[in-house]
Amino acid sequence: MNDMKIQIRLLSAFIALFFATNLLAQNHDFSNCSAAFLDKKMIVNEYTPDGKCIVASDATGMLTLHPVTLESGKEPIPGEKIAFKVAIRGGESRTLMMYSEKTYREIDIQNILKECQKGDHIVVITVEREWAVPHSEILVR
Repeated sequence: MNDMKIQIRLLSAFIALFFATNLLAQNHDFSNCSAAFLDKKMIVNEYTPDGKCIVASDATGMLTLHPVTLESGKEPIPGEKIAFKVAIRGGESRTLMMYSEKTYREIDIQNILKECQKGDHIVVITVEREWAVPHSEILVR
């Protein structure tokens, strides 16, 4: 009987630890900032809530997503490439459509722009809960 109580207590402690670990892990969702880059240049004009992401319809280069380190008066420093997916939001209908089922670490923006019209948005979607992408929609002009 005593062994049974010990087993129940151990099982209860394990279950409590499991749920506590999951709750703590969820507190770190979207806790690290990232930004979309075209080649080595961050697309957003300023990394603030008012920042705007715009690319020309004839833009060239590799679209990537990176963690970002910002220092006053200096260019943003990108970290290692982050995995992402791409969708396109129609300018008129506002309909969101996956560009591809593939996950990318980089993609030639010309390949995406072939599917876009002026006024559409390229949407960069993180696939890891760690990364916040506050400027995830890129206007095509």
